[in-house]
Amino acid sequence: MSTSYLIAIDGSDPSLKAVDYVIQETADRGTPAQIYLVNVQPPLPNDVTRFIDNKTVEDFHREAGDTALAAAKAKLIQANLAYTAHLLVGDAASAIVNFATDKNCGVIVMGAHGFSHIMGLFMGSVTVKVVQLSTVPVLLIK
Repeated sequence: MSTSYLIAIDGSDPSLKAVDYVIQETADRGTPAQIYLVNVQPPLPNDVTRFIDNKTVEDFHREAGDTALAAAKAKLIQANLAYTAHLLVGDAASAIVNFATDKNCGVIVMGAHGFSHIMGLFMGSVTVKVVQLSTVPVLLIK
């Protein structure tokens, strides 16, 4: 039986700990896993995009996404695990939840950044929003 994981990657140490968790979990289970690495880039403001062409905007998002995903990809390659990497643009929480739902993921794995509950709510934490929006189980790794 295969398990599917969406790992939300922002390039931070906590998101890389989420990758480490999935690597260990996959090894412990000894069964194949479908792994989706997902990075969500915020859209650029209209004040910016009206002065540059779409290709430049796409290149900017791709470069930023590739940078954020690089260490996670390297960890999975070193662990000899297959994965697919996806770069999305939009509201991070909604994009993550919609992707997980569309791909029938078994779990969303995210790094917790260690904010207190009050701080997370004040800052509009993506993690808090994903937990609120998702019908897919969300596992937070600290």
